Amino acid sequence: MTTRADFLGSIRREMAKTRDHFGASPVPRPVDAGRAAELVRRQMLERWPQALARFREEFERVAGVFHQVSSMDEVPAVIRRIAQERQARSLLSWHPGVIGIDLRGSLVAEGFSVTVAPDGDPDAAGRAMHRDAAARAEIGVTGVDWALAETGTLVLVSGRGRPRSTSLLPATHVAVFGRDRLVESLEQVGVILEALHADPARSMSGAVINFITGPSRTADIELTLTRGVHGPKEVHAIFVDTPDSAGTR
Repeated sequence: MTTRADFLGSIRREMAKTRDHFGASPVPRPVDAGRAAELVRRQMLERWPQALARFREEFERVAGVFHQVSSMDEVPAVIRRIAQERQARSLLSWHPGVIGIDLRGSLVAEGFSVTVAPDGDPDAAGRAMHRDAAARAEIGVTGVDWALAETGTLVLVSGRGRPRSTSLLPATHVAVFGRDRLVESLEQVGVILEALHADPARSMSGAVINFITGPSRTADIELTLTRGVHGPKEVHAIFVDTPDSAGTR
């Protein structure tokens, strides 16, 4: 029987064979997580344009589709176009209080079905109804907690009004975010997460953090790549070019 130590030792030996391909190293945990996170925020106030350019480059490299609009008012038109191009009529969205926009006001009148996540703790029946709606929805619309530039990754934290199913079950995932969601590195994400865990008022107990890098991919033993088996076939990012953000915590 393989022990835990044997298993980890085997991984280390294999990693050592290609060390030049893996330049990562452990980063010390910040002594004052709150102050470190504030420093990251101040840095990004100046560096967000460069981070956005890098995010777009990496996001498109992993088959993401990037959109840019001037304000939140333009977001429904982009989502409408995405839906029409895919002949999709059913949408699932985070709660308007979380994402920053209520798509029902502009899309329901045009014949689209829009289901919104409840803002609270639904009972078992309510959760089952929402899961069923998520399974039927063709497009899921979320905000973004952090947009990680170095890998083109969308980081989403689950919680009230922001269920995981919105980004995982529909065939097309559309994520909406503003400039204050941009970070440059995974190290910065770690600092921010440390600060959130350290602050009782913003406790993340029970939350699930999803790192989404492009559409879902899986391969069989012959390395035949297939998209959408365990998640969306398409991922779109809508960047809103105003100081306001979507999917804030």
